[in-house]
Formats: sequence, structure tokens, C-alpha cells
Amino acid sequence: MRAIISVFDKTDVVPLAEGLAGLGVELFSTSKTKKIIEEAGVDVYDVSQITGFPEILDGRVKTLHPHVFAGILARRDKGSHVAQMQQRALNFIDIVVCNLYPFEQTIAKPGVELDEALEMIDIGGPSMVRAAAKNFADVLVLVNPKRYMDVLLELSQLGSVSIETRKLLATEAFQHTAYYDSVVAHYLSKGNPTLFPAELTIGLRKVQDLRYGENPHQKAAFYSDGLPAGLSAMTQHQGKELSFTNILDVEAALRFVCAAVQPTVAIIKHVNPCGVAERQSALEAFKAAQGSDPLSAYGGIIGVNKEVDAAFAEEITKTFFEVVAAPSFTTDALEVFKKKEKLRVLEMTDWKSLGRSGDGVCFPQDFDVRKVRGGMLVQTVDPVSDDSTLFEVISKRKPTDKEMADLLFAWNIVGHVKSNAVVFTKQKAVVGIGAGQMSRVVSVEIAVKKAGEHAQGSVMASDAFFPFADGVEVAAKAGVTAVIHPGGSIRDGEVVAMADRYDMAMVRTNVRHFLH
Repeated sequence: MRAIISVFDKTDVVPLAEGLAGLGVELFSTSKTKKIIEEAGVDVYDVSQITGFPEILDGRVKTLHPHVFAGILARRDKGSHVAQMQQRALNFIDIVVCNLYPFEQTIAKPGVELDEALEMIDIGGPSMVRAAAKNFADVLVLVNPKRYMDVLLELSQLGSVSIETRKLLATEAFQHTAYYDSVVAHYLSKGNPTLFPAELTIGLRKVQDLRYGENPHQKAAFYSDGLPAGLSAMTQHQGKELSFTNILDVEAALRFVCAAVQPTVAIIKHVNPCGVAERQSALEAFKAAQGSDPLSAYGGIIGVNKEVDAAFAEEITKTFFEVVAAPSFTTDALEVFKKKEKLRVLEMTDWKSLGRSGDGVCFPQDFDVRKVRGGMLVQTVDPVSDDSTLFEVISKRKPTDKEMADLLFAWNIVGHVKSNAVVFTKQKAVVGIGAGQMSRVVSVEIAVKKAGEHAQGSVMASDAFFPFADGVEVAAKAGVTAVIHPGGSIRDGEVVAMADRYDMAMVRTNVRHFLH
């Protein structure tokens, strides 16, 4: 048997080489990998002894040769292939061990130039991997160092490798090259005037298996869309394993707080907020957010945009919560959390990448992707950050400065709530929410019920226009003093008239923020 070993990631390559040599496999390698194997005292030959040609062009061409690819692609069960190999005195290659240049890591470096990135696009490696994977019935292909010992064990015990294992290895190989190419394509597409190309690839790398999916009988895993960033870079300090819904809720919580400058806390249940508040300190923001709906907040997910200290941690542990996610935690805070051992404590170690679009290294950080039966929907991300200088007051009464501050706060929140969405806020804290309803007036009625007495003197944001004036009237009768919404209904005149009837201030944004 013959093997070619050419790897950038040298993890466990020496034990693999030792094991293969011990089984009588003849080893060939390229320069840097060969040196490491030789230094370990294992006999290994240069690939040029197969090709009869030296490495050229600074290593760009070393395995791209008919003698290599004939040895990999020749079918052992096809007489004409075997005859041609014998006629040309060529040898079969039975094992290909290869992983690729670190293109992804290279483009993640600050200030990397195009020329440097292009040099990290592997050509010979993917070509060998795909050739071996195509001929997996005859050739073993190894791209994952975690598979090395399993394959050695199977070879040593059985003298061969089963077709099931070969097929698994080939699948991993094609996934490996497909992911690699997707990263390259996305990098080169930056600045491309075609926003949605005719062919689009999504490269995903598994971060971890999850406790379960949306329900305990469903299996789930979490994948990163590139190098660890955002949620895929988080550190879990303690608590139970994460589930599918935990991560969805954490992502929802962070949407509410990541763009805020002042200390802001969101408490989430089923991807909708129970409370959101902005205050002078994270602790005070938490108390205000929890106070908006304490019953729903129980068992929720907390997202905060500032460091959590011991005093904040003590307050959190007074109630049952599933998760707390923040950019950092003090050592004392982590000690406090230990008394709630099931509480998941998540540190967002790459906070800067949250809530941004277009500055990640891999698709789809600048797109929103939804799986549907038979395909996928792709859209640009809604930043929910409209220019308030373009908003217009359409009521007779202008909002006061206090009302305007609360209207802007409510507007930044409502775009992250499931449609049809209505949010009541007062003193930069949510006091009532109506979410996910089929009728907008029903969303208003739910927000009124949730707000209770706190509706008096609050303001209201709606993610889309009011199709009728009834929603505004319900809010006005509950004590809401000002409204912000996109406008655009054929009954806008009636809606504005209703606001004027109750002396409400009304602001039109002319931008809708549906979230389905």
C-alpha cells in the first residue's frame, strides 16, 4: 500500500505516519510534512519520486501530476485501468491524507491584503482530496485528524477498511472542500454588484451538539458560518447543556441590547421580550426589565450589554432564569452564580461581531437565511436603525422631549418583536407588549392588558401601519399619550384623526419592520 500525506494542520500526523509505516504502508509526502515525519524517525519519500518532477512555483505545483492522479483515480476492478497503469509503470495510491491551507484564518487577520489571501487558496490539496473521495471504494481519504486513530485501528484489526467507513470518509472529504470553496467564494464576492448571485453556497462548521431541538424528541446541533464569532464564539462558564431554543432566545435577547450604548437588559421568553429597559446601571436596567412583567420573566433568558458584577448576579439568583448572556462577568459574579448550578452563564467573547452586518468573514453574517420546504429564502438583514431625523410628526400635537425619547426607544425595540408587534414603553422601559397576533388591534389589547396601570402616560410603537383607527383608540383609552408607526395605510387619515381626537402625538417613520 502507498499513502500520500500532505497536511497543513499537523495534528497527530506523526502517530498516523508511525502507525501506517508499522502496517507496511509506503509513505510519500510534501516538503514541510515530510520533514516532520522524518524528524520522528519514520521512513518517508518525497512526492517528487512519484512524479519525477520537483516542486515548482514556490510550492504551487507539487502534487498536480498525472502520476499522482492516475494512482488515485485508477479503478482496481476495471481491467483497462489496471492495464494502463502497468503499461506506463505507474503505481496505485491507496491512502490520501490531506487538509488545506488556512484560508479562513488568513482572511480573518486585520488588514490582510488580497495577494496574501490568494496565496492561501489551496489547489493541489482539494484536487487530491476530491479525486480520492471520488474513488473511495479503492482509496482511503482522511481530512480530519480525529479519524486517524479509528482508521489505524480498523486497518490493524481487519487488514482493510470497510466500505461503510470509506463512504463516511469520502463524505467528510467532499464536505471539507465544499466548505473551503464557499469561504473563498464569499471572500472574493465582497464588493460584487450582484447582491444575490445565480448560485449561492453556505459554509457551516459545527460548533457543538445541542441538548435537544425545539422539543426533547428532536435532535439538534449548532453550526458557525465561519471562524468563531458572535454566538459561536461564546464561552459557557456553567450550567446545563444548551438546547436549540436556548440559543434562539439568547440571539433574540442580544438583538435588543447589543446596539445600545447605555446599560440595557432584555428578558426573553420564546424569542419575544418579557421586558427591556435602559438605565444608568445594568442592575437598575435589570430591575426595570423584570418589573415590566415579573410573571412572564420567570424562567426566561437574560441578555445584558455590560459586565455583570456580584451585586447584579445576586439579584439574578433571587429568581429562576434559564440563561444569562453578557459581554463579561467579574470573578465575584461567577462565584455568586455557582449557587445556581443549572443556570447557564454565557460570556459573549466576541461582542463586537454581534448585531453587525457585512463585517464577518463568512456567509451569512450579512444575510438572513430561512429554510423552507424545498429551498431557502435569503434577504439582507434588517438593521432596525432608521434615521430619526427623517421621521415626521403627523399629528396636531408634537411629542414632548420625554415622549420622543421613549418613542425612539420603543421604535428600536418593536422591530425585534414578532409581528404583528406593538410595544408600550415608559421612562425607557417596556411596560407592555403584544406580539405575534393576526390582528393588530388584538396586539394593542394584549399590550394594554400586560401594561395595566403602567399604560397611563406610556407611548406606543407599532412595527407596521394601523389598518384601522381602532388600535390607536384602544391605546388612547388606556392612557397612551404618543404613537410611532410606519404609516402607509389607505386609512392613515382616519388613524391620524383618532390620535388628534385624544390629543396624542403621532410620529410616522415611513419604514416598516416586520419580523416573522
